[in-house]
Amino acid sequence: MVKEIKPENMPKKPKVLIIRFSSIGDIILCSPVIRCVKQQIPDVTVHFLTRLSFKAVTEANPYVDKFFYFEHHLDKLISQLVEEQYDFVIDLHKNFRTNKIKLALNCKAFTYKKESAAKFFLTKFHINFMSGRHITDRSLDTVAPLGVKNDGKGLDYFLPKQLKVSLDDLPAQHRFGYIAIVIGASYYTKKLPVIRLQKLCELIEYPIVLIGGKEDAKEAIAIAEVDPYKVYDACGKFSLHESAWLVKQAKLVISHDTGLQYVASAFNKKILAIWGGTSPKLDVEPYYPSSNSMPLHQNFVVPRLLCQPCSNFGSNKCPKGHFKCMKKQDLNKIAEAAMEIVK
Repeated sequence: MVKEIKPENMPKKPKVLIIRFSSIGDIILCSPVIRCVKQQIPDVTVHFLTRLSFKAVTEANPYVDKFFYFEHHLDKLISQLVEEQYDFVIDLHKNFRTNKIKLALNCKAFTYKKESAAKFFLTKFHINFMSGRHITDRSLDTVAPLGVKNDGKGLDYFLPKQLKVSLDDLPAQHRFGYIAIVIGASYYTKKLPVIRLQKLCELIEYPIVLIGGKEDAKEAIAIAEVDPYKVYDACGKFSLHESAWLVKQAKLVISHDTGLQYVASAFNKKILAIWGGTSPKLDVEPYYPSSNSMPLHQNFVVPRLLCQPCSNFGSNKCPKGHFKCMKKQDLNKIAEAAMEIVK
């Protein structure tokens, strides 16, 4: 148990480094830590360290005073960080690199509890020792010794002021309302197969925008072919921020366990979350402001499937070979839930 820093022992103008290297979703899920630290510690200076490849996720965050990015040269980065003379380090990643950084900075450090052992037992033996606390709440637990509390305002995702995208960039039939379907994910076991996404689009009687990166473009073309008028393929045509803007404008977001699901949560959107190799049992799902009187998301998990979840992050193939967690998803139920929301 880390002792709380008493107000009289707090530096007059504390300087804090917050570390979270990856990924898009995880960085967004820890965003309340950045906001609460900045707003609740008097005269604090907040620096944030992440991977260069995830620069876009936080670059417009007004609660960060300075950014550092890791790409290849950790020792050079550490030299730059040492010059900053931090009072505190908040490690929300906890790996070999963050341990090396904390050792070099030689200041008071607060480290996120990963619950790695509990996740191992859950994914390998399906014995659940998880705490039941959402990853965002556990991230906020990390800064509790600094007197920082959860403000209940949910997640943050900030769009750059210079962003230029509008509904005019969409086909005319999508400008008056659409459902965003986020078709991608970092691993195979977190995604519905193309044939199932095609079927889902057929079942939904409402304009659809497919959202994803360039890596999803080939699959998106095949999915959109079921009805090119109803289904608009935006995959690979928009940047991360532009895709986030499309998510923000949607009437509803249907998504796998991937970064844009949490972008949607940050925008307080209604979400239908489809779970495959991962699961809400890992204490990660859409997270909203505590002031919401009704839940804004629904989780779709194949019931009584004992092999789920099979991984913390997903994998490139189903360990059992049957992929029932996605192939057995009730698409009719998902489509009905979607139409009930947008009708």
